[in-house]
Amino acid sequence: MRRYLRIVVLCLACGFCSLLYAFSQLAVSLEEGAGGRGGKPQAAAASWLTGGGRGGSRGVGSVGPAAHPGPSDRCKDFSLCYWNPYWMLPSDVCGMNCFWEAAFRYSLNVQPIQRMHLAVVACGERLEETVTMLKSAIIFSIRPLQFHIFAEDQLHDSFKGILILKEVDSLLYVDTDILFLRPVDDIWSLLKKFNSTQIAAMAPEHEEPRIGWYNRFARHPYYGKTGVNSGVMLMNMTRMRRKYFKNDMTTVRLRWGDILMPLLKKYKLNITWGDQDLLNIIFFHNPESLFVFPCQWNYRPDHCIYGSNCQEAEEEGIFILHGNRGVYHDDKQPAFRAIYEALRNCSFKDDSIRSLLKPLELELQKTVHTYCGKIYKIFIKQLTKSIQDRYDRPPKER
Repeated sequence: MRRYLRIVVLCLACGFCSLLYAFSQLAVSLEEGAGGRGGKPQAAAASWLTGGGRGGSRGVGSVGPAAHPGPSDRCKDFSLCYWNPYWMLPSDVCGMNCFWEAAFRYSLNVQPIQRMHLAVVACGERLEETVTMLKSAIIFSIRPLQFHIFAEDQLHDSFKGILILKEVDSLLYVDTDILFLRPVDDIWSLLKKFNSTQIAAMAPEHEEPRIGWYNRFARHPYYGKTGVNSGVMLMNMTRMRRKYFKNDMTTVRLRWGDILMPLLKKYKLNITWGDQDLLNIIFFHNPESLFVFPCQWNYRPDHCIYGSNCQEAEEEGIFILHGNRGVYHDDKQPAFRAIYEALRNCSFKDDSIRSLLKPLELELQKTVHTYCGKIYKIFIKQLTKSIQDRYDRPPKER
């Protein structure tokens, strides 16, 4: 008896598969017949195929009438379900392809493209710098950006204020005197390199200990051999809010919001660089929590003022320029000022961005009397690539 039941079940399964195949062939033949009568299938990429790739958030271009539809373009964006089976679709829809498209549509959970969060504290006369920094971020970046701008009269302590962003999972904090020479997407991707204990990423304060500030003058603990610079700080905010930090004030570990003010009270007579000094103290006691990225992600005058000492920038160019010491506004380091003025005066029009490089290089050639000017090509190496990459993308993705 069991043998007969197995045979019956097997026959039913084979019959069902044969029926599906027959319906699929019928749908394909109907489509081909419609095409032979001069019908033009309205091709559109399936919704689950339009997501991936760099620039996917900027929209997907429509398929033109003259375009030859590929296998994935033959399905209309048509709602399919159990009550609207593929064999009941209009004749200009590829039944077989849409059958599989429907299966993927209902089995895959397409994740929405997440925004990158960029925070800056604009203090004093920093409006022009802030606008120029934001412009450089927008010009080259691919994924959507969300800005969090804290004004001086809104918050006293910038890093304590950032904790207000309860719904933000990750955040890139920068000083106002930062210029992005490549997409924000690229530094944002470093979050994926964090191990299970790391909550933040910064660059070393110095590459050369002989000219380092912390190892020569600091009167408080600091991270590593030369300390870290907080002008560019990438943070996993979720981990930061959850972590309890070791400290030298109590044997009890403290959370981020509870540790800053006690540290400030303890070291207020010993700190020189404000929040950066406090961060150095925190990560001195919690070194496992910090990811250190190379100097090209936070390139400052210290990397060339006495001779080049950032090897990564020499090889690949500068990724993020940090004009501390006020070098954007004086003549001490004209190479930095040339980059700043070029981006400040640049508009979002394609012609303006495209024509930025040639006059900029001429200005940089006038700075070769300085140590930084002698290696001016590293200032435009990555910038040139970023501009080229921008124009290699379709217009709607720029």
